[in-house]
Amino acid sequence: MKTAHLLLVDDDPSLLRLLGMRLESRGYRVSTVESGAQALSLVEQQRPDLVLSDLRMDGMDGMALFGEIQSRHPGLPVIILTAHGSIPEAVNATRQGVFGFLTKPIDRTELFALVDEALMQTSPASGQADPAWRRDIITRSTVMEQVLEQAGKVAGSDVSVLLSGPSGSGKELLARALHRASARAEHPFIAINCGALPEQLLESELFGHARGAFTGAVNAHEGLFQAAHGGTLFLDEIGDMPLSLQVKLLRVLQERQVRPLGSTQSVDVDVRVISATHRDLNAAMSEGTFREDLFYRLNVVNLRLPALRERPEDIPILARYHLELAADRHKPSVKGFSKEAINLLASHAWPGNVRQLVNVVEQCVALSSAPIIAHALVAQALASEDNALPSFNAARAGFEHGYLVKVLKITEGNVTQAARIAGRNRTDFYKLLARHELDPNSFKPAYVTGPL
Repeated sequence: MKTAHLLLVDDDPSLLRLLGMRLESRGYRVSTVESGAQALSLVEQQRPDLVLSDLRMDGMDGMALFGEIQSRHPGLPVIILTAHGSIPEAVNATRQGVFGFLTKPIDRTELFALVDEALMQTSPASGQADPAWRRDIITRSTVMEQVLEQAGKVAGSDVSVLLSGPSGSGKELLARALHRASARAEHPFIAINCGALPEQLLESELFGHARGAFTGAVNAHEGLFQAAHGGTLFLDEIGDMPLSLQVKLLRVLQERQVRPLGSTQSVDVDVRVISATHRDLNAAMSEGTFREDLFYRLNVVNLRLPALRERPEDIPILARYHLELAADRHKPSVKGFSKEAINLLASHAWPGNVRQLVNVVEQCVALSSAPIIAHALVAQALASEDNALPSFNAARAGFEHGYLVKVLKITEGNVTQAARIAGRNRTDFYKLLARHELDPNSFKPAYVTGPL
């Protein structure tokens, strides 16, 4: 991880030395200047991660400097220092988008805490350009960096990659990054969700069809394998593909040829396949709903994306990044989050992962009437998300889990009786218990021995 670069601006040389020594002792790289004009010049040459500026300076004062930084480098956080602090000044500064306000003499603990909070909102892309292939992936997480390191190693080869991880964790984003880093980057990247289409339509979309292949097929249709020739085909939610199509997909991968539906002629295709799923494919193979031979064809390299709760340090920078995108599209007057709002976002569990975070941020931007999004507005957006209907798969999984718990409680952990009530054989019932990580022994009554 790179060392954060801080810029100190103050017309008092002794204070610059003192603050510089304090911050350097924390491991930061510190630059110091004595005027707003010098600060703007340095920011243009080597954009820092954070600016700390005195409020009262000759020429350009701290708020004027902040205004220039905000217009030229939106998203660069600024902390204002002043010996003349007052509540109205602090309120006005934070409303305009200043990250924080410290009163001289500067308390060491308060300084370090505020700097740490500000840096949590700074995207690493602001001070260090990521390689072009991964430019859309915003992270400072060690866990995510390890995934990207593995991705970078396999991107240049033609091996099949299976991306696993929960829904909304960014699997398609990583698939696009892998394509961008490959020798196929100048050719098409085509994505399809294998669980979003009925079987016959999915077959036609993937493999194409000849004219008259089925009712309504008035023209021949080139499938996505042909459309992606020379490039990459991303098969999202591959675990939801019907078994009959899994057989045909396996044949295409083995033979590097595709035969459109209703045609007698095969067509050569040169496509790299990247697939993704949020399902446990090992469990699906045990249940007979996913082919083992196809799994090994697709899973040459497996990259697992972490859930957002596993990379909490990314929440503030992702929130800031998507706020800037949403503000550019809809409401440029919105400039950032209050510290309390960021803390609330960082403490949320995010069951919907990055996709849910993006929804919450966009809702906050749309509803905000002030430049800085407040804690209350974030709380309202989170409550709205939590009360929303879950996806069909999530609702079904929740029902199954609750039903199994209820049956096991009734039968006190007797699997034979529980399976009979559920109308399933013991083998299927055990598979259901394994899928939901339920141990029937934990539902058996605890017998007490010895004197009462």
